[in-house]
Amino acid sequence: MSINNKELSNGAIFPIGEPLPEMFSKFFVGQAYLNMLTTEGVGIGNVTFEPGCRNNWHIHHKGGQILLVTGGRGYYQAWGEDARELVPGDVVNIPAEVKHWHGAAPDSWFAHLAIEVPAEGTSNEWLEEVTDDIYNNLK
Repeated sequence: MSINNKELSNGAIFPIGEPLPEMFSKFFVGQAYLNMLTTEGVGIGNVTFEPGCRNNWHIHHKGGQILLVTGGRGYYQAWGEDARELVPGDVVNIPAEVKHWHGAAPDSWFAHLAIEVPAEGTSNEWLEEVTDDIYNNLK
C-alpha cells in the first residue's frame, strides 16, 4: 500500500520531504520520509511513515526524544510495555536510555514531529527490527 504526496497533502501540516537516506532507512521496515524543519538549536524533523512502516528498536542516549503526532495513526512502544496507539494531537515524551520503537498502523500513514532533546554527548543506538510477530499482534 503506497501513499503519494498528493494523498498526504490532504490535511498534512508539513510536506513529507524525501525518502530516508540509506544511513537511516536501513533501520526501518517499509518506507519513511524525512523533512528536517530545523537543525538550529533543537533539531526537529517531520517524519512520515507509509502504512505498515516502523523503525527498529532504538535508544536515545543522554537527551531523549519528544514525538508530536500530526497525522494518521501509529504506535509507540517502550521495551517491556504494551504498545500505545497514537493519533493526531498525541505527545510522547521518551526519556533518555529507554529502548523503544514507533511507526504507522498497518492500514494508515502516520506523521509526527521528532524533537531531539538537547544534551551533551547525545547519540542514537539502533537495535533489532520490530518483529512481524510483535507488529502483527498490536491491539
